[in-house]
Amino acid sequence: MKIKNNVYWVGVIDWDIRDFHGYTTLSGSTYNSYLIKGKENILIDTAKEYLFAQLINGINRIIDPKDIDYIVVNHVEKDHSGSLEKLIEISGATIITNDKGKEHLSLHYNVKDWDFLIVDNGEELSIGESTLKFIKTPMLHWPDNMIVYYKEEKILFSNDAFGQHLASSERYDYEIDEVIEYAKEYFANILMPYRKLIPSAIENIKDLEIELICPSHGVIWKEKKEEIIKKYLDWANDKVENKAVIVYDTMYNSTKSMAYALADGLIDTGVKTLIYKVSETPINVIMREILDAKYVLVGSSTLNQGCLPTIAKFLNYMKGLRPEGKIGVAFGSYGWMEMATEEIKEVFKKLNFKIIEDSCLKVRFVPKEEDLKKIYDFALKLGEGV
Repeated sequence: MKIKNNVYWVGVIDWDIRDFHGYTTLSGSTYNSYLIKGKENILIDTAKEYLFAQLINGINRIIDPKDIDYIVVNHVEKDHSGSLEKLIEISGATIITNDKGKEHLSLHYNVKDWDFLIVDNGEELSIGESTLKFIKTPMLHWPDNMIVYYKEEKILFSNDAFGQHLASSERYDYEIDEVIEYAKEYFANILMPYRKLIPSAIENIKDLEIELICPSHGVIWKEKKEEIIKKYLDWANDKVENKAVIVYDTMYNSTKSMAYALADGLIDTGVKTLIYKVSETPINVIMREILDAKYVLVGSSTLNQGCLPTIAKFLNYMKGLRPEGKIGVAFGSYGWMEMATEEIKEVFKKLNFKIIEDSCLKVRFVPKEEDLKKIYDFALKLGEGV
């Protein structure tokens, strides 16, 4: 697909993938590869190895793959570089990457006979009729990451920044109604731990005249590019809504009853409230909503002196993504010894959550009507900021 004068999308749509190293991709994904056609042909990014045939098919529609002169490696992770070895066998192309990119490639592949052109931050290369500017974005989300600006066509090839896990025949933001939500989920589950680096990365591109932002996953940003840049800054700066996310699991529905009583109280104060039973909801969907939530409430029955395994898994996942500065509430039911909430609060402490406690949040066995009333009243006070 031609996206601009001499620039083509030749990527691959992965309709079937449902697990991207722990990220549940219910809508599949795309591995976007872009071809700049000219006197010297430049390929930006590749695709996973098992999709090599589809990648070659896309390139073949524009040029003979043997005629690829350069391959830009913005990021070595195998969803970007998996087809690289076979492409080099066919084309003998020179790899353009940075010093960390070369180091990582040498740890993934046998690069003994590969030709490299190493670029530094801010460096520009003139290749045929094209001028490419390389901007390093280390730890967004690997040390090797960089983005590329194509000066003549005003295109930013943004690598993993601004991506979405989305398999779609559409190629542009305005064709997907929920594109911001897809981008939000991607940010929450991949870039959130490194979000403090994002404002400086955006500062480095603010003076560039950009008509298209072309990420490595999902659709191209054309009409909503200013909106997604603003969203990235909001998310990076931990901007929150008046929203609560309640995450729970339960053995015999006691903790569920508590979760619903908390939700009722918060809703009645005007707090946007979402409830997720963690055993029935992909964790990445929950994290999408936690990203901009003010309140995070986590509930579990006590089992074997701790949380239920599903809640423990969720807490470990959330801890790795490192949301910070939220208001945390731990709640749960128990039989003879309550210990689940202590485990939850330990994670809250590590994330610098402000922990709000009350004796009503621990109920022995089955909550009675008066217990649920106390929990509801607690939620009212919480939502009112008391």
